[in-house]
Amino acid sequence: MAGQLSIAKALNDALRKSLEKDPKTVLMGEDIGKLGGVFRITDGLQKDFGEDRVIDSPLAESGIMGTAIGLALRGYRPVVEIQFDGFVYPAFDQIVSQLAKMHARALGHVKMPVTVRIPYAGGIGAVEHHSESHEAYFAHTAGLRVVTPSNAHDAHWMLRQAIESDDPVIFLEPKRRYWDKGEVGATADLALHDARIVRPGTDATLIAYGPMVKVCLEAAAAAEEDGRRLEVVDLRSLSPVDFTTLEESVKRTGRAVVVHEAPVFLGMGAELAARLTERCFYHLEAPVLRVGGYYAPYPPSRVEEAFLPDLDRVLDAVDRALAY
Repeated sequence: MAGQLSIAKALNDALRKSLEKDPKTVLMGEDIGKLGGVFRITDGLQKDFGEDRVIDSPLAESGIMGTAIGLALRGYRPVVEIQFDGFVYPAFDQIVSQLAKMHARALGHVKMPVTVRIPYAGGIGAVEHHSESHEAYFAHTAGLRVVTPSNAHDAHWMLRQAIESDDPVIFLEPKRRYWDKGEVGATADLALHDARIVRPGTDATLIAYGPMVKVCLEAAAAAEEDGRRLEVVDLRSLSPVDFTTLEESVKRTGRAVVVHEAPVFLGMGAELAARLTERCFYHLEAPVLRVGGYYAPYPPSRVEEAFLPDLDRVLDAVDRALAY
């Protein structure tokens, strides 16, 4: 399978491989069968595996999620697609009150191998409820694993690892990166919850995940023209967090900037900044800074570029960190 694939195609191939590997794996979601999903992530799978394993569900997210929990209790391995990020809220009670707690409630005797795929974040010119970054809600919920890839290789292998997990996994897919292409290796090179240093550097650490990794790589390339070497860490997993990799990087560079598309207020960056300050205090040359969306509802598509963090906002934070 090694070769250049888009993230969308890498995800499709991961689902195909998972369906082939385990007859108990089933896919559920709105329009995922005959249509192949609104982003065509499940294209061709119902044709090849049948309507009993690639199930076109009603428009009822709470029902989809509850059914997946029931299937997991019966020994199946459901993979649920929430069509758009903002549509997950009707299923939120099922996720946080049932899916996340069932294993603990049963004192470990019940497994919940459910993967919840959610296209998330903005940048595609969509209408309201189609560009949400709600990862902090799920990362705050004990009992859920929360991951997000930024490239085709990780999209493929992290999805396969998520489906094979016996714990519930919220799998966040950066929808505006679906068409970005990259090399997909023949094997997974990291565990599901390991962070990845995607660009080494010495002057400051940029920590990002999902759609913002590409922005940080562009910022690091621009900074290098001014003689600044920025290290870029792709977090990949939001719960649990690979703090070991983050700490090692920040102790080397002495400065850190956390970048995400979600609002800065109480976002993932708040926990990361607090934890890194606690663990790296005597190595820091500046406060851990955060770059993110504004604390406001996601705007209409014609002005979303002003809302989304970009290269200039990242470099401005780097300038402030280096000024200390």
